[in-house]
Amino acid sequence: MKSTKSDTKSDLDSILNFIEGSQGLRAVSEDSEELKIIQTVDGKIFSFKVKDVSEILHRQDVDSKTFLQINFQNSNKVLITESLVGFKPNQTLGLDMAKLPKVVTTPDLVSVYEAIEDAMGSDQIDHEIEILKKVYLAIVEGGEKAGFDLKEERHWLNRLLGSRLRASA
Repeated sequence: MKSTKSDTKSDLDSILNFIEGSQGLRAVSEDSEELKIIQTVDGKIFSFKVKDVSEILHRQDVDSKTFLQINFQNSNKVLITESLVGFKPNQTLGLDMAKLPKVVTTPDLVSVYEAIEDAMGSDQIDHEIEILKKVYLAIVEGGEKAGFDLKEERHWLNRLLGSRLRASA
């Protein structure tokens, strides 16, 4: 069911009510203009201006669990579940986007980072490591575009790749 676009306050209330009933999200709203959603699983903060919301859809997944789809005026979308904020990975040159999930989350960064670490520690060919780097960056850029601050995660990759260069020198 779709919410009718009435005003910023009702949008904020709709989102806050959903988060209040969730297991792994907390909302912080100092005013009615910006909302910050904290994921308890990794402490990542998703923030956005409520005035940028174009519509809120109340949806259900295949297991009949309710989630919110928030569409923004800039055509970005996020999915808010019981414990995570999902977003679309960024389109990346040289990466087959059909092989990635349509929706990713910040914990996916840890999984991809660990896969890069494992690949670097084995006899994996550089091409596979390059693909994993592109997947990682697609998630980081998609998350930043959605409203997450992922500067620290960008540094993770730079440190990891820097350590590989030092090890091979």
